[in-house]
Amino acid sequence: MHERLFRLWGALVLAASLAVGWLGFGYQAFVSSPLTVPPAGLIIDVAPGTSLNLLAQQLHRRHIVASVRYFVWMGRIKGASHAIQTGEYRIEPGMTPEQLLVRIVQGKVVEYSLTLVEGWTFRQVIATIRANPYLRHTLDGVSDAAIMAKIGAPGVFPEGRFFPDTYNFPRGLTDVEFLRRAYQRMNTVLAAEWAQRAPGLPLQTPDQALTLASIIEKETGRPGERAEVAGVFIRRLQKGMRLQTDPSVIYGLGLAFDGNLRKRDLERDTPYNTYTRKGLPPTPIAMPGRASIHAALHPAVGDALYFVARGDGSHQFSATLEQQDQAIRRYQLHR
Repeated sequence: MHERLFRLWGALVLAASLAVGWLGFGYQAFVSSPLTVPPAGLIIDVAPGTSLNLLAQQLHRRHIVASVRYFVWMGRIKGASHAIQTGEYRIEPGMTPEQLLVRIVQGKVVEYSLTLVEGWTFRQVIATIRANPYLRHTLDGVSDAAIMAKIGAPGVFPEGRFFPDTYNFPRGLTDVEFLRRAYQRMNTVLAAEWAQRAPGLPLQTPDQALTLASIIEKETGRPGERAEVAGVFIRRLQKGMRLQTDPSVIYGLGLAFDGNLRKRDLERDTPYNTYTRKGLPPTPIAMPGRASIHAALHPAVGDALYFVARGDGSHQFSATLEQQDQAIRRYQLHR
């Protein structure tokens, strides 16, 4: 009797061992085998409140993983039962279940990008943000002043206050948070550049440097000319001369500007008309990039007080009004 029980027990143990071995072999094969995805990969959306078991079922329903049980086992073994992070995740061809789980636990979500371009106005920034399908929009119909209050900068005029760059973000980021990041980045860059500024500049505050940088940004797109343009404006400020820069006049005209700057426009007084008023305009007129901020704070040494566009994107710099008149006749009047 005891011998029969012993044999039965031995058979059960052997069967259990074989079953465990089979399950273990199947589990190891599951963990290391590539997921079933198309050649281009795919994106899954892990919704808020998704548990490890629900995630496994979602992946199984889409035929991405072969076994709910093995995926759950894997998650529990790796301590991921309560570490599932929400968001969009990209599954690449060749990725294994283990690699996918690690990506989800680490929150490496799919990111989208949006570029703010040097020289853009705040109106262009807002239009671009509102047209982006991946941001969560909360600012429709909100005034500029209210927008600045929402990002934590109440009373700050928005023009030029956002750093032009390419920003990556997950789907669902709010437009407020996006703007806050660009605003804080501009503050960081401006503070760093201001701390390293050249001595003896007629600029009293970082805000004045930002305003001058915005004019430099609009006046030239040639990297090699930014410091020369800055030098002209710095010397004019030092001498008490008017800046006489067209982009600031155009900004002051606002929507009334039709693309053609006329003599009457130059004579029409606004706070931004640097032909009728001395000094810098009251605010930036666009978003300057770091190169323009650096140029404003490190102007080229020289004697030029004027410049005129050559028509090829570059400028002719002059030290006297007579030289400037000659340059105008040559490059703009074609005499």
